Amino acid sequence: MDVLEFVRVRELDIAVRIWNPDAKRALIAWHGLARHGGDFAALAQELGSEWRVIAPDTPGRGLSSWSLFPAHDYLYSHYITIAIALLDHYQLEHVDWLGTSMGGLLGLLIAADDQHRSRISRLILNDVGPELNKEGLIALSSYFGVTHRFNNFADLKAELTKHYASFGISREEEWRELALSSARRLPDGSWTYHFDPRIGEQFIHDTPRDTWADWAKIRCPLMVIRGETSALLAAETLPKMAESQPSLVTMTVPGCGHAPMLNDTQQVKPIQRFLTTPLAAPSTATPAQPAGTFSQWLADVWRYLRGGR
Repeated sequence: MDVLEFVRVRELDIAVRIWNPDAKRALIAWHGLARHGGDFAALAQELGSEWRVIAPDTPGRGLSSWSLFPAHDYLYSHYITIAIALLDHYQLEHVDWLGTSMGGLLGLLIAADDQHRSRISRLILNDVGPELNKEGLIALSSYFGVTHRFNNFADLKAELTKHYASFGISREEEWRELALSSARRLPDGSWTYHFDPRIGEQFIHDTPRDTWADWAKIRCPLMVIRGETSALLAAETLPKMAESQPSLVTMTVPGCGHAPMLNDTQQVKPIQRFLTTPLAAPSTATPAQPAGTFSQWLADVWRYLRGGR
């Protein structure tokens, strides 16, 4: 990271990590549910000095403010407000967007929004799509909805290494760096993860919607990356996504689950090719929508989390 800035959006300070701040090309890189913008350090290095990589920490994560009102602030609608405020702050009328998991869904919603869709020139989804595996989502929400407490840093690192094994990280120094950037001290001297445990309330308070309909409305170039053993994005979902977006570019990352870390040349080179492909004139056709709705399975998840079956 070359620059760390704090941008005030309403009552919250949003931490923004920037690599190559003077580069002409800009890429928004938005992290997953319980992560932070620092996850994109290797991606920024692989992309090179011609790319200004702007990676915000979502409220409740990393160095950004924690909300006093999670039911209001830990929602996609509020994340959209923050994202557009950041694009305005950095004077980015049109920008490429890469999002991992939650960050990808956020980009999808903006790219489908009638008011804001022009702000995203290209969209890359990292192991996420308009239909997600319900069991995988339940596992994520259950794990991150509680406080994890560790007696020492070594215990935290061991648990983190186990939980994030699907990231495809192979080097010990990478695991240590990931643990250091993911840890914070508690007042009693023990350790925990660097996020607000209440971020999991998003699964209760957010409004269900048909994300297949959102997916079909997108008109910018699209790329989806899937971890070979992803527990969240099923392999059979990719052809369904291509039905309504025939120009969709797909990449499957071997040896990874949810979600690829995008930390080596083999993963980043296809992203570079996608980002440097000249933009075509936007299509005005209305693609067909696959059967099934996001709202149906998300409602099922909520019933499960509230004790229903």
